[in-house]
Amino acid sequence: MTDETGKQQVVRFAFYKVDPLWRRLPPEQRWGDKEEFARVFTEAATEHLLRSYSTMGTRGDVDFLIWMVAWDLETIRCLSARLLDTGLGRYLTTPFSYLSMTRRSLYVKHHRHEGQEGTRTRIVPGEKKYLFVYPFTKTHEWYQLSQRVRQAMMNEHIVIGHKYPGVKINTTYSYGLDDHEFVVAFEADDPAEFMNCVEELRFADARPYTAIDTPIFTCLRGSIEETLAYLGG
Repeated sequence: MTDETGKQQVVRFAFYKVDPLWRRLPPEQRWGDKEEFARVFTEAATEHLLRSYSTMGTRGDVDFLIWMVAWDLETIRCLSARLLDTGLGRYLTTPFSYLSMTRRSLYVKHHRHEGQEGTRTRIVPGEKKYLFVYPFTKTHEWYQLSQRVRQAMMNEHIVIGHKYPGVKINTTYSYGLDDHEFVVAFEADDPAEFMNCVEELRFADARPYTAIDTPIFTCLRGSIEETLAYLGG
């Protein structure tokens, strides 16, 4: 992707489910469908940030995730339509889809993750094996607290997060764009480290101000060919 420093990116987490009828098609047709889907994905990935992840074995309601990042909503629309216009795409449903944008953090002023800009307006995924994705929404009471009180609770979150250096967070915002307020995507190589981090955060002072933070998706990173291979055929 062309670097447009400071401009907010549009982000979509699209979770797809394959119609069981597709798995009953002749093997050669399924192979061709996957090849076509992978070709469209790969062509788009030369210009835009696309990542593929399998959810086979971790969720029963979705089969894989396409993480899309672009500079405008029209691009996200076109990318999504091109994928669904393939042979495989005609057998896909989207049980979950989350739309969000990047923006400056209100609570993190100077800290930088490795490979991430300080303004946090640009998604720079790492090379870690797992991605943990979930939307969440704060309570109304959270927004009535003073900035000083909210900052103190978020400082506690930051301190806890630093205890788990193998976990990288990507925070995106959905105010007015979707049904939730945030979508977070945590990258990690060790699921246990992420689980321990989340457990400790449950005891933080800010926890009562989370209204909802489900569903949660555990995703395994792979090339688009590897991701589609787990669909069968």
